[in-house]
Amino acid sequence: MVFPQPIPHRAHSNRLGTKPLVAASLTMILAALLLDFNNLTTVFSSPIAQGQKSDCNTVVSNEATLSREQLATLLTIPERDAKTRVRQIVSEPYCQLPTLKVRSGVDAEREAYPLAFDPGTTLVILYENDEYAGYRFSFE
Repeated sequence: MVFPQPIPHRAHSNRLGTKPLVAASLTMILAALLLDFNNLTTVFSSPIAQGQKSDCNTVVSNEATLSREQLATLLTIPERDAKTRVRQIVSEPYCQLPTLKVRSGVDAEREAYPLAFDPGTTLVILYENDEYAGYRFSFE
């Protein structure tokens, strides 16, 4: 019967392992993010929430905000309902954004409404041919 031979004890190398490499990489990434933090905030934040009006064609009302009740009522309106019905709920927008061509031959109007209960969030309402076509949220 043959017994396995014991493996001779090897001397440990002077390698430190992967932990210092991971720590150094994370430190470098964190430093890069902190150095570029100002650029990241301008890229990811909403122009309306920052007070920049560059995306707005026309500022209609600086005081315009949307309450929770108005938002809840607005979300019950079906698409393709009349723009006047939506306006009965939300009244004047903060600003009008540039028009878009969502579908061929149809200009889409957009209006922005900052939320009164969440200043970093803006509701953008889309209209096509004086019909309510939908909404989206813009987050700071």
